[in-house]
Amino acid sequence: MKKDFIKECLNNDAKAQEKLYRLFAPKMYGICLRFAKNRMEAEDILQDGFIKIFTNLKYFRNEGSFEGWIRRTIINTAINHYKKNLRDLNKIAIEHINITDKTDDDIISKLSVDELIELINELPDGYRIVFNLNVIEGYTHKEIGKMLNISENTSKSQLSRAKHNLKKKIIKLKIRSN
Repeated sequence: MKKDFIKECLNNDAKAQEKLYRLFAPKMYGICLRFAKNRMEAEDILQDGFIKIFTNLKYFRNEGSFEGWIRRTIINTAINHYKKNLRDLNKIAIEHINITDKTDDDIISKLSVDELIELINELPDGYRIVFNLNVIEGYTHKEIGKMLNISENTSKSQLSRAKHNLKKKIIKLKIRSN
């Protein structure tokens, strides 16, 4: 069925293409939201991503997960969206910040998903992208470095700074709610 469905999309069958979009867009939009600064930007990334999906569908080899291939395309689209803003990323010095604290888990567990996404979206572009790629998507710093054309150590530094920044935001939020 998957091959037939893809074949219909490749033959520019509008109904099949719409079905593919409706099937995967909600989940992919969630990914876009994590990378974007706001909903409008997430919608732009989603739109660009699906254009790439339909344009490059002929290159899907029916090996592995189709959803995984779509997810990777969306993530790459989000990365490309921000690459031009990341030129200064390599200029940041590495800091080793220990942010592990048992109270962090308690604070984070009390946040809603929307609150956490909002806090992540407030991070500077470089921090947010590296945080999403490492923590949410599971990429290694080596893989992130290759994707973003940065060093592995810069990726580690960005993640450390993102976590430190998030910790400060979460603590402020906790203070306000008490």
